Amino acid sequence: MTSIHRNQTVYVVSDSAGETGEAVVKAAIVQFLPATVDIRRSPFIHDREGIDQVVESALASGGVIVFTLVIPELRDYLLEKALSCQVICIDLLGPIISSLEKALNQQARHEPGMIHKLDEGYFRKVEAVEFAVKYDDGRDPNGVLKADIILTGVSRTSKTPLSMYLAHKSYKVANVPLVPELVPPKELFTVNKSKIIGLTINPDKLNEIRVERLKALGLAENANYAKVQRIREELAYAESVMKKLGCVVIDVSSKAVEETASLIMERIGLK
Repeated sequence: MTSIHRNQTVYVVSDSAGETGEAVVKAAIVQFLPATVDIRRSPFIHDREGIDQVVESALASGGVIVFTLVIPELRDYLLEKALSCQVICIDLLGPIISSLEKALNQQARHEPGMIHKLDEGYFRKVEAVEFAVKYDDGRDPNGVLKADIILTGVSRTSKTPLSMYLAHKSYKVANVPLVPELVPPKELFTVNKSKIIGLTINPDKLNEIRVERLKALGLAENANYAKVQRIREELAYAESVMKKLGCVVIDVSSKAVEETASLIMERIGLK
C-alpha cells in the first residue's frame, strides 16, 4: 500500500479554481498527521499542455496528482498520461459523477466552474439582503440611488417584508416611508421613475393592521397612528407624492407579499 510520506507533494488539478480538490486533500491529510504535505494547486487546466506540465512536475518530485476535471477528454488524457509515467493519479469527481448519472438517469453537464456560478448567486443574494437592511425605512437616502427597486408608501404597507423578499431574489431594494410631516428625500425625484413602486392600501385594512401593531407593542389602540382620519390624511399625502413621481402604484390591501413581489418584478421587468 502506497503511503503519503513526509514532505510529499500533492498536485491538485482542476479545470476550475481547484478549491474543491484542495479542500478534500486537506481533509484527508488530517488523518496522516504529523506528516507534512505540500499542496500545489493547478487551476484552470483547459488543454493537454497544462496536463503535461503537471504530470512532469509530479514525476520529477515523486508527487501525487489529485484532480477534479469534469471535461471527459481532459480527464481521460490525464489518467492515460499519469499511468504511462507511473504517477499516482486520483480522480475525485469522476466516480461520483458516473454513479449519479446512473442513479439519476441523466447525463452530467461536464461544465467546469458550476459551483462558482452557484456561489456567485449566493453572494449576490447576501449582498442584496445586507443592502435591504442598510437602506430600510429611508435610513440613508443614498440607497435610493444605488437600488434596483425603490418602494415607497405609508407605514405598514409591507415595504420592509417586500424588501427582504425581493432581496432573496437578489434585487437591491431601498424603501422610503411617506409621512405628511416629513419631506421625501430629493434623491427620490432624481432616479428613473421606472425603478419606483408606490404602495397603497385600503384605509380600513390599514386601520386593522395598525391597531394590531399597537396591541403587539403594548400601546393604546386609540393612538393617532391608528385613527382612520389620520390614515386617510397619510394616504392622500402619499398619493400626491406618487403622482409627482409618476411611478407605478400597487394596492396591497388583499395581496400576500409573494403576490405583490411578483407584480413588482413584472412591472419593472426583472422577472
